[in-house]
Parts: sequence; structure tokens; C-alpha cells
Amino acid sequence: QVQLVESGGGLVQAGGSLRLSCAASGSISIINTMGWYRQAPGKQRELVAVITSDSNTNYADSVKGRFTISRDNALNTAYLQMNSLKSEDTGVYYCKYHHWSATTEYAYWGQGTQVTVSS
Repeated sequence: QVQLVESGGGLVQAGGSLRLSCAASGSISIINTMGWYRQAPGKQRELVAVITSDSNTNYADSVKGRFTISRDNALNTAYLQMNSLKSEDTGVYYCKYHHWSATTEYAYWGQGTQVTVSS
């Protein structure tokens, strides 16, 4: 089992910045992927950014150039620096951790943290 604790959400004005953190604990695999997903009201959950344990990253087109995902493997923590926030970035942000063992994927989600961007 892996537990994820997210922090850093809140209310910010458009153009502002927030930094989200996601701390993982439990049965952490050395090789894993952590990422951030978000869900706006009435919409499906979507990928925001992911980072592998060797720091390869992938971003949604809508956040490229504004958001930066990073991680500290010693702390098993992933971060999402969000700059130039827009109202459309509003939603619940969820941290996800997953790793593979043979042919089985083990995936865990955090409880979510609310990000609200006021225009």
C-alpha cells in the first residue's frame, strides 16, 4: 500500500502562483511515476503533468510553459509549481502514484486538493 498526502491548494487570483506537494509513503518502488491530475466541476479527470523516478516529464498542452512538475526521490515527494494561473485551471487536483510489478500496475490516488483561480 502507498499513501499520498497532498497540500498547497487554495484560492488565488488569475495570474498568480501556487505550489502543490504530494508526499508518498508506504511500499514505494524505486521505479515509479508520480503525477497530477485535475477535475473541474462537470468534467472528467484529466492529466496535468507526470514525472518518472528518473525525472522524465510529460505535460498537458494547456499547462505547458506555465506549470512545472518536479520531485525529490529522497523524500518521495512530487511538486507542481503553477504559474500564470487562469480561471480554467480551477478544479480539484489529485496526486497519483503508480508502479509496475511484472504485468500488474499498482496505482494510488491522493484525496485531492482544491485549486480555485478567481478572474
